[in-house]
Amino acid sequence: MAQARLHFPLKRVLCSGVMSFSFYTICDKAQAQNLVSPLQNQELVTVTAGGLKTSDGVRGKTPGGGLMPPQTAAKAISGVTRDFIAKQSPTSNALTLLKAMPGVVVSGSDSLGTSDRMNVSIRGLNQTELGTTFEGMPVGDRIYYSPFTSEWADTENLGFVNVAQGSADISAPVYNSVGGQINAGLRNPSDKFGGYLNLAGGTKSMNKEFGRIDTGYIGNSGIKNYTSFSHESNNNWRGTGGQKRYHVDTRFVKEWGNGNKIAPFVSWNLVRADLFTNPTMAQWKKYGISYNYDGKYQFGNSMYQGFHFYRRQTVMMAAPTNLHIAKGLTFSVTPYFNYGHGIINGGSTLSQDNSYLGNTPAGQLNLEHVVNGKATAENVDPYTQFGSGINAYLTWKKGINTLQFGAWYDYFDHNEATSYAEADANGNVGNSYGHTPILTQNGSILRSFDGHIIQQANGLFISDSLSLLHDKLLLNAGFKEVMIARNASSQLPGTTARVNAYTAQPLPQVSASYKITPHDQIYINGTTAFREPASINSYIDIYSVATGKMSSTHNTNLNPEFSISEELGYRHTGFLNLSLAFFNYNFTNRQLSTSALVNGTPETFSINAGGQTTRGVQGEIGLRPWHHFSPYVSAQYLHGSIDNNILQGSDYLPTKGKKPTMMPTFTGSIGLSYDDGTYFGNFALTYVGSQYTSLMNDEKMPSYETANVTLGYRYKDIGAAKHPQIQLNLMNIGNEHYLSGAYGIKTNAKATTGIRGTTIAAAGSPTYYVGGGFAAVVSVSTGF
Repeated sequence: MAQARLHFPLKRVLCSGVMSFSFYTICDKAQAQNLVSPLQNQELVTVTAGGLKTSDGVRGKTPGGGLMPPQTAAKAISGVTRDFIAKQSPTSNALTLLKAMPGVVVSGSDSLGTSDRMNVSIRGLNQTELGTTFEGMPVGDRIYYSPFTSEWADTENLGFVNVAQGSADISAPVYNSVGGQINAGLRNPSDKFGGYLNLAGGTKSMNKEFGRIDTGYIGNSGIKNYTSFSHESNNNWRGTGGQKRYHVDTRFVKEWGNGNKIAPFVSWNLVRADLFTNPTMAQWKKYGISYNYDGKYQFGNSMYQGFHFYRRQTVMMAAPTNLHIAKGLTFSVTPYFNYGHGIINGGSTLSQDNSYLGNTPAGQLNLEHVVNGKATAENVDPYTQFGSGINAYLTWKKGINTLQFGAWYDYFDHNEATSYAEADANGNVGNSYGHTPILTQNGSILRSFDGHIIQQANGLFISDSLSLLHDKLLLNAGFKEVMIARNASSQLPGTTARVNAYTAQPLPQVSASYKITPHDQIYINGTTAFREPASINSYIDIYSVATGKMSSTHNTNLNPEFSISEELGYRHTGFLNLSLAFFNYNFTNRQLSTSALVNGTPETFSINAGGQTTRGVQGEIGLRPWHHFSPYVSAQYLHGSIDNNILQGSDYLPTKGKKPTMMPTFTGSIGLSYDDGTYFGNFALTYVGSQYTSLMNDEKMPSYETANVTLGYRYKDIGAAKHPQIQLNLMNIGNEHYLSGAYGIKTNAKATTGIRGTTIAAAGSPTYYVGGGFAAVVSVSTGF
């Protein structure tokens, strides 16, 4: 009986990577039990049948210490399982867990992984060019493309995180995945009643309390559930301020009949965090990690830390469902909903008599704390977001052929209007959430921005697969049509009242894979992808309250980014696991996202960088546990070039042949894991090469390397405490002070002679994320 239970999950795992690219042909009726999440079932190879007995889901079976789960899809995919996730700091988020994967560069602001003010890039393409899905639903911000991964789930509940470096699954509900797809999923509820408790503390007053209850099967309903709650707080590792986070996850699973399954979940998250500064290179060289917001307020100081923070509350819910309709026919559907409300605030100095509302003089402002006609104010930037949709498809298997077709609809509403709150002599404001705004002389709210955008996305796809030569050769062809409508409006005087954008993009893809032996596979694919410009600022004008002139105008070149990519890869599985992929991209209308402070508030903008060509090779090697040791190595070589000169005013910057921004030539990671069931630990070293931060290649950030260590011990059961353990996580053990990535890129950091001979002034100085310093976390956990 045990062997039968082992055979089924492993067979699903071998099929799961194929499913992620719509290759259903090689799998039998067990395939019908898979959920909509494209890569979800890969985790099963590490969480079923045998292995270590632990309270946190570690089984000690995944090669590379949880860094190299088996893959079979005809494309490059990497991932992490509970064997790795559970041994990282409980403060980690889904992005920081991927930093050892080939081609993945995580630009964080703190070593703990608690802050969402970060960036991730894959093969030189940043997070705005990556599709992100969680339990089959699109997550993050559909306009800014920020993933907000700390909202997805607590680390203790994550079952897996996968990254497809080149292309998204054809059935995935995403439209911005020119750089690939990040997909994560929750652990399954336990069959029996129980629970889990994890208490953690560390440097900078870090503490986290996590508790989870598993109901087991509820009566004879066949339903099982878990619900968890966590609280987390810490001080900022540099400067003043800190962060607090509250989170709830709950998931239900019901299985019945022949492959029918529904698994609804709800996640709620609330975070309030004080922001870090993003220095220029000159500021970094002069001040290092001492360039921070000020902890004490003085009149007129807009750099006071109390002004610079963000708060965000979100609810996500979805119900991934799989239904067996008839022999060979299954129906998969995921309805979903998400809500978000937040603010991201900054600081400004206002003139009482010479301020503007749009392009209109504001008259005398209703200010009380004025010195020499000036007052200090907190910029209040609140926004509200609603999103809902449904992704559904049918899969019909007949003989050697599998046909799949489906549809996706997504609605997203983003409303954002800034205001200002006056600061008193101590830096306190009446309300930081927009309830006591500064008014103009005629009673209007003083604003620099007032925008509303509604986006509707529709997708239709069809995919057909053939399994030949006794399932050794798999051929697939698919076609997806995605239609995006964006309707933006602005209420600020002087701005363009309405901006509309409509796109319909055909996206064909083909692939083939061949099993040379049961342990060796080669594959090739060709895919297409596109992405709309990021940020509401691409459609809404921003005015300076100080001058009445536009700080930023809506983008008149709204052509979406489009990519054509090819991959050629090889895999070997067994005791030694090897994955190697060669890739090539061609882009048109490459959209680069950059951030800057506008009127004291962080804003995101898009730059159309024209054409680009990128080529490279990535690889990873991992061993299954050998004498309890599991080594892992990954690396990537990347070469890219800008294909054209870029228009700047009335002239062109000579960018043709320059290297694209945020594209390190070499990245690599080395890891070693040990786990004998009692003692465990791992070591990970990551290297990231230097990267240009301007399109003219006249400024770049240096290379860096960081290392993390985990040490732990598992005790025998103590009464009701099952498999208790203690774990120590050390991050950035060398306490390296380094720049981890670009916050704001520029076209040219220095004055440049254009193609037509004119002098093109510098566009400004690039700004940077500062990587987190040393951090230590001790956690004590147990099941019960």
